[in-house]
Amino acid sequence: MGIIIGLVIALVVIVVVVNAIQQHKEKQEKERRAKAAKQKAVIDETEELILNLTHLPSNPKIVEIMNRRSLNACKAMSKIMPEVKGIKNRIQEMESRLSASEELSNNAGADEVFVLPDNEQQLVVILQTIKKLRLMLKAEQTKGVLDAPTYMHEDQKLDVLQLRISVESLFKRGMQAYNKEMLGSARQYFEKALQTLTEHPLQTDYSHQKREEIEAQLEEITLALKSSNAKDAEKKAKAEEDDLDMLFQPKKKW
Repeated sequence: MGIIIGLVIALVVIVVVVNAIQQHKEKQEKERRAKAAKQKAVIDETEELILNLTHLPSNPKIVEIMNRRSLNACKAMSKIMPEVKGIKNRIQEMESRLSASEELSNNAGADEVFVLPDNEQQLVVILQTIKKLRLMLKAEQTKGVLDAPTYMHEDQKLDVLQLRISVESLFKRGMQAYNKEMLGSARQYFEKALQTLTEHPLQTDYSHQKREEIEAQLEEITLALKSSNAKDAEKKAKAEEDDLDMLFQPKKKW
């Protein structure tokens, strides 16, 4: 009887141990898949940003940084799940892309002039892309992948581009309102653009030139409003004069 009880206890212990080992393996597999999914999300996000770069001025350095980010995520994914089909080929492909983008970055010329798109939806995509790029740069710098000087330089370029888009968009709307003789609305747009420029911490040649242009437009609006008010006052005075003439003119005899 004692032997049977001992065997039963041993069996129970074996079952508990086996279950514990199985649960531990399942937990490890779950964590492994979660880590792999995180790296895949990084790759997908980066690839989407690279596609959206077509809406922005050419920036080979940003492309290089993003290609390196995709490659690093792909290598990390390969270490986590080496059995993933095609992962080695994908790494080789990304290494070639990175090499090509490094060459373009080293031979990059002057910055491309940005032209504000007429499509509002496209403008929204551009602003969203810039915001995501700045967050991506910060994340890479925090991880130590991107050195501080490069981060500061590229983030500043994106910050200036973001400012330029906001100001040019407001200026464009202001000009549209001005051409339709909606002077009050035009002044609000121009004043908002001027405030955006003034409050920005980085003052560039663009900031100074655009400020002068906006101030000139505001001065034109002020003069136009004064002229309009003078004409209104003149019309009002003339109308009052006509009313008085009508009141005091000789009565007709019937």
